[in-house]
Amino acid sequence: MSDLITAWSPEQKAAFGKRPMTFHHGLADSRLFEDDALARVLDAYPAELYDINLFDFDADGQHTMRTGARGGRSGAEVLEGVKEGRIWVQLRRAEAWYPQLGDLIQQAFAGISGQAKGFKPIQMSGQLILSAPGAKVPFHADAPGVVLFHLRGRKRIWIYPADEAHMPQQGMENILLKQQTEDLPYRRDMDAAAQVFDLEPGMAAAWPLHAPHRIENLGTFNVSLSVDYQTWGSRLINGAHYANGVFRRWGMPVAAMEKTPVLARGALWAASLGLKRARLVEDRIKGLERSFELGTDAPAEARP
Repeated sequence: MSDLITAWSPEQKAAFGKRPMTFHHGLADSRLFEDDALARVLDAYPAELYDINLFDFDADGQHTMRTGARGGRSGAEVLEGVKEGRIWVQLRRAEAWYPQLGDLIQQAFAGISGQAKGFKPIQMSGQLILSAPGAKVPFHADAPGVVLFHLRGRKRIWIYPADEAHMPQQGMENILLKQQTEDLPYRRDMDAAAQVFDLEPGMAAAWPLHAPHRIENLGTFNVSLSVDYQTWGSRLINGAHYANGVFRRWGMPVAAMEKTPVLARGALWAASLGLKRARLVEDRIKGLERSFELGTDAPAEARP
């Protein structure tokens, strides 16, 4: 499979990294995402890179999250649990632990770089996501850039502006300082500002750095590949946010990122390297406790 990314229109080329967009890809044609292949991967995957999550939503779209463990379940049983329940499973660092998929990621991003002018990722990490027919992902923002390749099923994604009203700068500082998870405060009226896309197998979505988004599956078992990437531009911005977050805690003034020149971002990024080594801010989200194990003790929504 040498050409995984369908040729982009001039509008798509201009939109990448600046506006929400979709495009077509050929990853879904691979046999890497069939049930037998997924069950084998689920069997072999390291436990520390294996996330099993269950979100509960109220009528206003507010959520709570429970995190589970695989326990002694086989890969085939975990897969059945996803298909019949309400959980989603995320396999982190898929490029390293699912080597054939790592090759596809490299090919796909080579295809994107060939069409998006100036796009040169310096780091990529893939998360293979298996989610139940009724699963939802809450309103959140990722620190790195993201391309979401959809592979099986149908899902709907809402992508919101990366502005102060939807993604406050202090919130991203806290995410990078690991003072909070990527989840953000959400109100239903925010949806008026979102762009909405329905994703079918063979479609991919991309959005500007730090743009918040949320996802709902449309009644089908879903498989997607979320690839985080860093460029030198995003690395400078995230380093600047980290340093600003520390300085804000010290009572120092912090400028809006869009008003911070590139040279100043570079200086803040350099400062962030020393601040990280000094470990001045305690990680408040490490060691997230797992509240259930797949099997008879799991919530009913997580049982096959």
